[in-house]
Amino acid sequence: MEKKIDRENTDLIIGRNAVSEALRSERAIDTLLVVRGERNGSIGRIIAECKDKGIVVKEVDKKKLDFMCGQGNHQGVAAYAAVHEYAEVEDIFALAKERGEEPFIIVCDELEDPHNLGAIIRTAECTGAHGVIIPKRRNASLTWAVGKASAGAVEYVPVARVGNLASTLEDLKKRGLWVYCADMDGSNWCETDFSGGVALIVGSEGSGVSRLIKEKSDFVLSLPMRGKITSLNASVAASILMYEVARQRLGIKAK
Repeated sequence: MEKKIDRENTDLIIGRNAVSEALRSERAIDTLLVVRGERNGSIGRIIAECKDKGIVVKEVDKKKLDFMCGQGNHQGVAAYAAVHEYAEVEDIFALAKERGEEPFIIVCDELEDPHNLGAIIRTAECTGAHGVIIPKRRNASLTWAVGKASAGAVEYVPVARVGNLASTLEDLKKRGLWVYCADMDGSNWCETDFSGGVALIVGSEGSGVSRLIKEKSDFVLSLPMRGKITSLNASVAASILMYEVARQRLGIKAK
């Protein structure tokens, strides 16, 4: 018996037929989960179709998939349904052009907490950002929890998922955007000129922006830390910087 289980933070589609039907109906699939080494029957075709569509495919231990599926008959395969269809990077540029504005893009680098990603998408919508870019691997994706934390902003903010974040940043720079990352030992955030196209990078909760991505940045920005704790929540830091971009774009003068 195949079944679909709705949990607090995910939408899990279980079983070969159920996953196949979801793919056939063009439902937004976030990640395909396959029991390690399982390739018999229709699983090979499902995997191939997911790869053709750019869907992340992950191999997992059978016991882990049993647990995730509540001991349901998953037949070696299950899929996380995305809370919203992923966009393309081109969609983000198209939205900026439609509004007659310089592109303002938020880039997440291995941000693993879905609540942080949802909060960032929510603030991105409030500050007029044109989209969010996330990597396909080692990053929170558009799960139910992200949609809930975004308070509906996933319906308005394009989220693009890319295979190679470093090369995507190079492309953004070629298209005229300045790349800023939030990290320690950078320039003062409130003394930074955010004119022109902006790509703002937010790093992971634990280790911040990765070395390679930091090297791809044009500017490194820091927030003053006056207390004993040396870092802010990722979504909080991102919100401060996003609102500084918005303030400058709106021409609001600081006293």
